Amino acid sequence: MDKTSLIGLFLGIFAIGFGIVMKGVSVTALFNPAALLIILVGTAASVLIAFPTRAIKNIPALFKIIFQDKEQYDMNELITQFTSWAETTRREGLLSLESQMDTVEDPFLHSGLQMAVDGQNPDFIRDVLMEKIYAMERRHEEGALIFSQAGTYAPTLGVLGAVVGLIAALGDMEDMDVLGAAISAAFVATLLGIYTGYVLWHPFANKLKEKSKREVMMKEVMVEGILSITAGESPSVINDKLSSYLSVKEIEQMKEKTGQEGGNETTES
Repeated sequence: MDKTSLIGLFLGIFAIGFGIVMKGVSVTALFNPAALLIILVGTAASVLIAFPTRAIKNIPALFKIIFQDKEQYDMNELITQFTSWAETTRREGLLSLESQMDTVEDPFLHSGLQMAVDGQNPDFIRDVLMEKIYAMERRHEEGALIFSQAGTYAPTLGVLGAVVGLIAALGDMEDMDVLGAAISAAFVATLLGIYTGYVLWHPFANKLKEKSKREVMMKEVMVEGILSITAGESPSVINDKLSSYLSVKEIEQMKEKTGQEGGNETTES
């Protein structure tokens, strides 16, 4: 599970709920059926109008991505794997990768390695793989845009809900107590609209964008690794080239891990 998404969601609910209590407002005031209908159903209606069915069907999968923190490959492990493959191919040739491809679960990486083993031109391999990355980016952008647009619609619908509530409240001004309660209820819609827009939908969109950037970077590392192995570059050169995608801290962690593994092998021998 993505802990930051869960913690952020909890803190968002806690901050608003506890803040309302500290202001002397009853939490039950938030459970206004009319306001919830206008904000939640209204936002859903706007999104359905704005996007095709194909995109709407992906919303459950998008929520799963937001709340799951699962990468098929760790960047350090991926670079180490390419370095190992480079050592193997320099000793036994490019066809030696074919026996190891059954262990590769990622379809993108498997496809690239298969093209390399089949002897495809490096330019062709790069063009095919980069086109796959561009297509993936476009799909990810559409998914993030759904939540981004929802974050734009919700606050506006909150204002609409407040206006509707004020119209109803000002329609009968004889009882000031009733009028005050009605005006208070009217602004609940504004609160819910702003809350869902800027605490839920826009942050969800940003989380999807950040995860997409990370996945794109992983795919780019795979492309460079495959092409470097195809070109017959040395393991050290490939390691240095792919390490350029890492931060200084990640490079240090990879060196420490590699050193430990090397030390263990020496001890065992």
